Amino acid sequence: MADSGEQLPAREAMEFDVVIVGAGPAGLATAIRLKQQALAKGQEVSVVVLEKGSEVGAHILSGAVIDPIGLDMLIPDWRTKGCPLDTKVTDDRFYYLGPAGKIRLPNFALPPLMNNHGNYVGSLGAVCRWLGEQAAELGVEIYPGFAAAEVLYDDKGAVVGVATGDMGIGKDGKPTGNFTRGMELRGKYTIIGEGVRGSLAKQLIKKYELDANCQPQKFGIGIKELWEVKPENHKPGLTQHTFGWPLDNKTGGGSFLYHYGTNLVSVGFVVHLNYENPYLSPYDEFQRFKTNDLVRPTLEGGKRIAYGARAITEGGWQSIPKLVFPGGALVGCSAGFVNVPRIKGSHNAILSGIHAADALVDALAAGRAYDRLEDYETAVRSGPIATDLKRVRNAKPFWSRFGTGLGIPLGGLDMWLNTIIPGRGLGFTLKHGKPDYAATRPAAEFAPIAYAKPDGILTFDKLTNVAFSATNHEEDQPPHLKVGDMALEVRSELGVFAGPSNRYCPAGVYEWVDDGANKKRLQINAQNCVHCKTCDIKDPNQNITWTVPEGSGGPNYPGM
Repeated sequence: MADSGEQLPAREAMEFDVVIVGAGPAGLATAIRLKQQALAKGQEVSVVVLEKGSEVGAHILSGAVIDPIGLDMLIPDWRTKGCPLDTKVTDDRFYYLGPAGKIRLPNFALPPLMNNHGNYVGSLGAVCRWLGEQAAELGVEIYPGFAAAEVLYDDKGAVVGVATGDMGIGKDGKPTGNFTRGMELRGKYTIIGEGVRGSLAKQLIKKYELDANCQPQKFGIGIKELWEVKPENHKPGLTQHTFGWPLDNKTGGGSFLYHYGTNLVSVGFVVHLNYENPYLSPYDEFQRFKTNDLVRPTLEGGKRIAYGARAITEGGWQSIPKLVFPGGALVGCSAGFVNVPRIKGSHNAILSGIHAADALVDALAAGRAYDRLEDYETAVRSGPIATDLKRVRNAKPFWSRFGTGLGIPLGGLDMWLNTIIPGRGLGFTLKHGKPDYAATRPAAEFAPIAYAKPDGILTFDKLTNVAFSATNHEEDQPPHLKVGDMALEVRSELGVFAGPSNRYCPAGVYEWVDDGANKKRLQINAQNCVHCKTCDIKDPNQNITWTVPEGSGGPNYPGM
């Protein structure tokens, strides 16, 4: 909202039965299932989906190996309806990397749930574009390029919709000649599916204390490049995962490399954001990883065609907050349904949308509005999402507590026992402990890490790669990255932790620059932001808040 001190004109409002924030797999699944069920029951239900990206799929980034369980339930004939997902996993490999070699883990020794055969490799962004088409055919209204910036409440504290942000506000916070007031989209129920660490979900979780009875949410940062490789290096259906080098034993994370389509390879790296060393740069660890002999031969002679990054929810079963609040619910990664060992979440996102829609259609048929969709909560906590997440609930805490060398085998043992005794495993559920930002330790306890200079062929600097994310923001607008106390940032983030924002950000947004007289200031290059939200998660003082920018700002991922 503009901060001009002037009385702003009233916002126009549109009324719907259901307002959905986010055209990701969860939001679109909610819309599609709701329309399907309403049609089957002879109900008229109006549904709108707001998407902050310039188009559906523009902000979607994932590996992605997709478990089709969600698609099978949502659109059973998706395989014959043109869904852009046609590369089946044919070869599934897991490796432990060391500084001087690799060890392939035998597939028979891995817990059965880690088997990727029967899954599909592709672009989740492309799948979401297709889901958007299916939703539109059913009569769902989809508005891309409009970011939901504000939650609307009634006088009883129930959510009654959202408002899009005002547009045409200058850097000084005052309306420009292009000023346009945001719009209110009001609904009997509002579904929040804006992805990991969404700004509205964060507010709602705090307001309604939805996380009062769960463990802190945990996160990772996933960084990905899409390559077009030489035909002789392409092996459609090959999926390859690693853990170990270049990360040390105390730092969790790993890689993925997927072959699909026509000579396309997705290569990416995930670093768990509870790492301790403030000198660590997830982006540079990814670049270093690509130099390994397991990866380099695949990429040599090829070309990188896209780049992106996003945070990943990793808390799993014990970190799921209360899902419902008066007037709405959280779905998909806004709630945190990623299965960390499998590096998969889209299937559970779609399932959560299905469960939410089933609860919505019953509530609307009964004439209800603005209350809690408790049937949705029950369905998630007793259905296939619960089954999927309960059996891997100890993998992440084992890894965090005991490191890669011991934590991975212990997590594997628990998953094997979950095969024998479903949902029980070792018989206990470990806690996560402190949030990720609190894991960062003072720089004085570590030595700086020397990363090799990028060669521009296999490895790249951040800003060059950001150009391949097609990121764009209107420059004359207030920064969407808010630093609460700049003096604290200088005193602590720089003075105590040696300025890790310059390293944990995968897009070169944060930069400590000389300000004369031996002083430094934090420069925020907001136009580079790829909306990964890592700063909001990892800042040691929780002094940086990510908010939505104006209009359709952000990345425009092609095929990610």
